[in-house]
Amino acid sequence: MHISENYMVPDHFQVIDFNKKLKSWYLKNHRPLLWRQTNDPYKIWLSEIILQQTRVAQGTPYYEKFLLNYPTVFDLANADERDVLRLWQGLGYYSRARNMHFTARQIVSEFEGKFPKTAVQLSKLKGLGHYTAAAIASFAFGEAVAAIDGNVYRVMSRIFGIQSDMLSNDGKKEFAALAKELVSQDDPATYNQAMIEFGAIQCVPVSPDCKICPFNDICYAFEFKMQSQLPVKIKKLTVRHRFLNYFLIRKNDELAMQERLGKDIWKGLYDFYLMESPGPVSTPDDLDDEPALRVLLQKGRISEVARLYSHILTHQRLNVRFWWIDFQSGDTIDLPPGMAFYTKEQIEILPKPILIDTLLKEENYL
Repeated sequence: MHISENYMVPDHFQVIDFNKKLKSWYLKNHRPLLWRQTNDPYKIWLSEIILQQTRVAQGTPYYEKFLLNYPTVFDLANADERDVLRLWQGLGYYSRARNMHFTARQIVSEFEGKFPKTAVQLSKLKGLGHYTAAAIASFAFGEAVAAIDGNVYRVMSRIFGIQSDMLSNDGKKEFAALAKELVSQDDPATYNQAMIEFGAIQCVPVSPDCKICPFNDICYAFEFKMQSQLPVKIKKLTVRHRFLNYFLIRKNDELAMQERLGKDIWKGLYDFYLMESPGPVSTPDDLDDEPALRVLLQKGRISEVARLYSHILTHQRLNVRFWWIDFQSGDTIDLPPGMAFYTKEQIEILPKPILIDTLLKEENYL
C-alpha cells in the first residue's frame, strides 16, 4: 500500500488488518440506530439530512415523525412546504428542510422516485454534499466510496498523524486520498458506518479513552500525545452579534404575524413585527423613528416581556427583546405590509423559529 510521506504509520500497517480490527470493534460497540437497520435510500437520506449538525438524541424523534408523516419519497414530494417546515421546527438550519423537500420532488419528477445509485450522481441533487452522497451510495447501494464527516476527519488525523488544515483545499485532498485507500472494497457500508461510529463514541473530540482503543499501537496522536491538537482546523469562526426587537401585536387574542421571505435563514417561517437595532435598546421609544412602529406605539398599550432571550446560530448570536402591543376590539389597526392576524389555532400549526415558539409557550399563549 502506498501512503504519503506525511502519514506517520508503522511499517507493518496493512489496510486489510485495519479494516478487520475496525469492523470487529464496530460489531461489538455500535449503537442500534434506526437508520442502520435499513438499506432503503429514502430512509438513509432522511436520517443523514436530519443529522447534519444535529445530535443523534435530538434528531431521532424528528426522523420518526418524518417517517410517520411521509413514509416514502412520494409522500414528502407531495407535501406542502409549510407542513414540512412545521415538522422541522426546532432543528434549525431550515434551508436543509427546504432543500430536502425540493430534492424529494426532483427525485419523483426526474427519477420516478428512485434514488441515483452512485455518489457522483447523488451529489448533483440539491442539498447533498460529498459526505451525504457517499453515505447513501455506500449504505444503500454498496458503492465502495468513503463517507468523510467530522468524526472521520478526526479519526484519520489522529491515527495517521495528518497535520494539514482539514478545511483547506490541500488538506481535503490529503484526507480524501487516504480515505480512498482505506475504504473496504468488500463491505463499504459497514466500513463507513464503523469509521463514523468510532469517531462518535471512541475517538471523541475531548479526552478520548485511548487506553482501550484498538488502534493505540499505531496511533500517531496517542504516541505523541497530540489528541487535543488533531485534527487541525485553522479557520476561526466569526460570530456576528445581532440585536432583534420583536413586537407582538395582539387584538382579540389574535396575533399579527408575517412570513419570512427572500434570502433568509428563516425563509418560510412566521414571526412578528421586527425591528433590528445596531445595539441593545431599553425602550421601544429608541426605535420610534420607524413610522409604522410609531403609529402602533401611539395607539396600543405597551408591555415588555421581562426575560431577555439569547439565541445562538452557527455564525450569529441573536440578542432578543419582546414587547406586547395590545389593542381593544374596536380599534382600527394599520398593520405593517405583509402582516396579518392569526388565531391561536392557526399559529399553533404555522412553522415558526424555535425562538418564537418558545416565547409563546413561556408567555402561556400556546
